[in-house]
Amino acid sequence: MNKLPFYIVDVFAERKYAGNQLAVFRRAGELSGTEMQALAREMNFSETSFILGDEERDQGFDVRIFTPAKEVPFAGHPTLGTAHVIRSEILKGKAEAITLNLKAGRIPVTFAADGNSWMKQVEPEFGKEHDAASLAAILELSVADIDSRYPIQEVSTGLPFFIVPLKGLSALKKAKINRDRYFNYIQGTLAKGILVFSPQAHEKNNDIGVRVFVDYFGVPEDPATGSGNGCLAGWLVRHRYFGRKSIDIRSEQGYEIDRPSLLLLKAKEDSGQIHVSVGGKCITVARGEFK
Repeated sequence: MNKLPFYIVDVFAERKYAGNQLAVFRRAGELSGTEMQALAREMNFSETSFILGDEERDQGFDVRIFTPAKEVPFAGHPTLGTAHVIRSEILKGKAEAITLNLKAGRIPVTFAADGNSWMKQVEPEFGKEHDAASLAAILELSVADIDSRYPIQEVSTGLPFFIVPLKGLSALKKAKINRDRYFNYIQGTLAKGILVFSPQAHEKNNDIGVRVFVDYFGVPEDPATGSGNGCLAGWLVRHRYFGRKSIDIRSEQGYEIDRPSLLLLKAKEDSGQIHVSVGGKCITVARGEFK
């Protein structure tokens, strides 16, 4: 293996050493999937991404994404963080928008003047609904902690998640995964990750508080989940959680694991279709070479 340039980026971070850590490797086209998986395990972040080449193919950059345990077709913070590296390191800051060719499809990313990057996710798919008792048992919560006015539902914008509405911040803080119940339950579900959210947040200027558990992918709790929050944005619009067919909100995540993160969620329903975009800031904190 030739020397590989790599970068460490904090994604959905308002300051260094916050948000979700991402390792990004460049010029990785000659690596096998097995080698990429080994590097992802070595980095041991929730995800590691690989830019296969410095040149566009079909007007986009080919990228693969791995958790420490598995390759995934799409993930949010690797999409934004990888786009940030492509723009700053390959294109030298000269692009206002780029496209990533992922296994889930082509994902466009745009760069705003305020420093936020935005990815337009694929249209949400709404799947099976689940009973509150089952999810409460997995999360070691009481059924009374779950907001029964809304469904617990599997939703996907490229990677499916359970969306679980909770009544308040106290329930969000005490949620934790019973791994035996979790792994037994997800044997029969498309979604493997669980997103729980509260209408109360730690910070008063944020609209919702979120936690995401993805033990199936080797990540007990994720600090910031762009794919899961994209699913949540679609769910919020579909079920009129805020009483309207469009949202423009601030979602916080990672506070319970000391990685405070901020995700910006925009979604609207138009002619029966729901359009979802997720945004946030990216900060490069390290660069180097793997031998």
